Amino acid sequence: MSQLYVVTIASEKGGVGKTTLATNLAIYLKALCEDLPVTLFSFDNHFSVDRMFRIGQGTPRGDVADLLQGTPAEALVELGEYGVQFIPSRSDLTSLRERLTTPDLLARMLCAAQLTGVLIIDTRPDLDHFTRNALYAADRVIVPVKDMASLENCRNLYAFFAEQGLSKKALRILPCLVDSRIHFDGPFRDSYQLLKGYAINRGYRCLEGYIAKSPKVESLNTNPDGKIYPVITHGRGTEVHIQFSHLARQVFLDLRDCNELRLSAIALEQERRSQERSSAFAARLAKIAPGCLLCDRELVGPGGVESAGYFAATGSGSLSGFLDEECYSELVFRHIFQSSREGSGSQPLRELFRESAQRSYFVLRRAPGTRNFFRQQLSFYRFDESGLEVSHRVIDLDGLGRETENPLQRLALRTLCDQQGRLGDDFLLVRRVSSDVPEEILYDEAQEAFREAGRRIASQFY
Repeated sequence: MSQLYVVTIASEKGGVGKTTLATNLAIYLKALCEDLPVTLFSFDNHFSVDRMFRIGQGTPRGDVADLLQGTPAEALVELGEYGVQFIPSRSDLTSLRERLTTPDLLARMLCAAQLTGVLIIDTRPDLDHFTRNALYAADRVIVPVKDMASLENCRNLYAFFAEQGLSKKALRILPCLVDSRIHFDGPFRDSYQLLKGYAINRGYRCLEGYIAKSPKVESLNTNPDGKIYPVITHGRGTEVHIQFSHLARQVFLDLRDCNELRLSAIALEQERRSQERSSAFAARLAKIAPGCLLCDRELVGPGGVESAGYFAATGSGSLSGFLDEECYSELVFRHIFQSSREGSGSQPLRELFRESAQRSYFVLRRAPGTRNFFRQQLSFYRFDESGLEVSHRVIDLDGLGRETENPLQRLALRTLCDQQGRLGDDFLLVRRVSSDVPEEILYDEAQEAFREAGRRIASQFY
């Protein structure tokens, strides 16, 4: 289980000193406790982290994009200047936006990481998918504010925590780039007290102290050497040095007093969900008919599901099972479309059908308007993945209810008929499955998609 304390630096306002805060906090934490592993990475694309910490001109083993794509964090970190580890930045993360569909992806990646100590994440000036993932994984979120506009933007961060059901105790406001030369008359003597007062009035918690605006510190980012220097080595004579030292002590004490790390809680929740998913899968598998619904050949055994082509379930949930690939193709072509298996064009048509079936749902039910008809009819529908009807064919079921070798009638009797052999109101939904892993259809996400398709289709029948 991960033993990593995550600090996220976040603000939707640009120019509030997020990167300066993240990089210098990492260095001051390392200076405060040399045995504490400190790791840093940034979702912003200005490469300040790389410029400050990289030693030499070696080729990176990867970057933050690789982390989000599943590469273990420990395989990406580089040991940088001042003993701080960092994961290299990436100039363009746009291609990963579609992957970040949920805010817990980064947390799940970090749970599996073999990193310890403190991880500091520098974010973009935007509450995008990357920032949301960094917030979700954080034990402590430091929100730098320099004016009323940046303080107003804090409400969106708090709204995200409320939306995700996260404790807002993790959030801390830190006034930054405060011009200590400015003083006011009245209850607030300076900008720091004004910002802190307004923050507390809004119910926000604040860190002790602030980070002052300093021309000396600003010059550390722009110099003829093209490097970025830390405050601890090049700004020791400034009040900012004392302020960063105080901030690092606060974060270190928070780490020391933390009873349960955020990533540990997420890992436990992941384990609980995994057990629930396994139990749900086992329960679904136990209810599955063991044989092919058409030929009764055993498909479900102790070792799982053998090669099957399709999964079928009644709309009522009373019966579900798998169908052999060849059995279902034979059913469709010979008994529904009534084509000869020996026809010269049969095999290419069947291959085309199998390929297109991956993007379709099939339904068998009593033909519309035939309730209580003496001569029973069965409708065979094809729907696309959005639930729109593609085709519809009606088949006469002569002699339904008697012993028969017709697989279509046997299937109807088994799944759709009452005890008198009459077609009822239920329907049978059929879906193509992976021949390599047919039981994948029984996983939570696939089952929910299958049931949702069934609901959309059923709404067109009833």
